[in-house]
Amino acid sequence: MTAELGTTLLGIARATIADALGSTARADESAPRLHAPGASFVTLTQQGELRGCIGTLEAHRSLLADVKANALAAAFRDPRFGPLQHTELEITEVEVSLLSPIQPLAFTGEADALAALRPGIDGVVLEYRHYRSTFLPQVWEQLPEPELFLAQLKRKAGLPADFWVEDIRLSCYSVSKWRESEQL
Repeated sequence: MTAELGTTLLGIARATIADALGSTARADESAPRLHAPGASFVTLTQQGELRGCIGTLEAHRSLLADVKANALAAAFRDPRFGPLQHTELEITEVEVSLLSPIQPLAFTGEADALAALRPGIDGVVLEYRHYRSTFLPQVWEQLPEPELFLAQLKRKAGLPADFWVEDIRLSCYSVSKWRESEQL
């Protein structure tokens, strides 16, 4: 994906949040790629710490609509944080991740699944019955060991870190990501 697309997506995400906070902000929404289906995550950080992260795993609306919806959700509806305040906007960094289609991971057990994961490359979706969670590939930066990565993914889903049954499903995806501080 191009740096130009990244700059456009970051501008759209920031302008959407700014508008919701009562500021007038504009972003270029004319690129044809914005009107094709797309799945994205919008991540907000402040001084390197997570402030909100919401996204879509599968493309079911235009990329433009998806980024806007996820920007608003990350800023105002992430259940881990209170709504973003206007005074926080200037210290908030925006990151947009564009997801590839999700692919099921083939494995015969937990050890095989751990061996199949590609640290730093794979975003991972874990599913078991009604439990579901995902980590973007960027999470490998904090959890570089596959065992720890998978254990925390299970905990995020509401399962014990050592939980394993043969019915667990894992799927992987990759991302193209852009962060405001990297656009300078």
